[in-house]
Amino acid sequence: MTIDYLLKRLSYMALSVLLVTLIVFSITQVLPGNAAVMILGEFATPDQIAALEMRMGLDAPIWLQYWNWLTNLLTGHWGVSLQQSLPVMPMIAEALWRSLALGALALFLVLVIAIPLGVIAAARRGRVTDMLVSLVSYIGVAVPEFIIGTLLLIMFARPDLGWFPSGGFTPITEGLWPFLRHLILPATTLAIIMTAHIARQTRSEMIDALSSDYVRTATLKGLSHWTVLIRHALPNAMIPTITVTALNVGYLLGGILVIEEIFAFPGIGRLLIYALQSRDIPLIQATTMVLSVFYIVANLLADLAYAVLDRRIQYD
Repeated sequence: MTIDYLLKRLSYMALSVLLVTLIVFSITQVLPGNAAVMILGEFATPDQIAALEMRMGLDAPIWLQYWNWLTNLLTGHWGVSLQQSLPVMPMIAEALWRSLALGALALFLVLVIAIPLGVIAAARRGRVTDMLVSLVSYIGVAVPEFIIGTLLLIMFARPDLGWFPSGGFTPITEGLWPFLRHLILPATTLAIIMTAHIARQTRSEMIDALSSDYVRTATLKGLSHWTVLIRHALPNAMIPTITVTALNVGYLLGGILVIEEIFAFPGIGRLLIYALQSRDIPLIQATTMVLSVFYIVANLLADLAYAVLDRRIQYD
């Protein structure tokens, strides 16, 4: 991988973010409702509304409004929530780290479960273990996350059991276990769906790798079966799996919206739903931009991981 390639990809990423800002700003401009009316209330006089629009710059041309919003976004001035009259950036930062904790736990569960399942299924192709892994994967793909989340709530968050809370959040400052208790069920729901996709992908790529010439050569050299699997077949099989994992980051961001609403988890997904319901334009714009940037960065990291896993890949 060359520095020129990295700089080129970073420039493409910057261009993608710029296009996203244009799309987000354009969409929020056509949403029903007037920001000045939302702040002053429906009984405000036209003079009061006009004065506030002038102070907020809403009477300026659209291109100038976009430029002012973009420059404020880049300098960290993300505006003030129309409904709560609080700065948007601290609201998003507080919700974002909760969602990051939830997503990180879900990804951890996926990586320690899905990849070993795919490897074992490929190594025992056609046997009972392979069929069980395939069956579980098909179920995970077919069942929506809101059904899985509801079933987990019914089974493990019952008041008579007291194992897990049905919703809410506890800061880690109040203890590690109370913090994890609120994360386990929503993270498990996300992990079940992603595990199904990644386990199937890993199995498929491992089967292709095991039938390749270099794996047969390693086997003929007398290496153990698991050494061939882990050192020779798995690194090559992981390259397409990384692609699927990066694409699942997009699902993770979208699924968080549903999961956080089901489990009443105060993350960035629930914050976005609240912003949409209340027509809080600054909050909608900033939250959408944060989610979009995360998805773009995830795809960049996936491309960089290809070169780390397979030295034969050379980006020009």
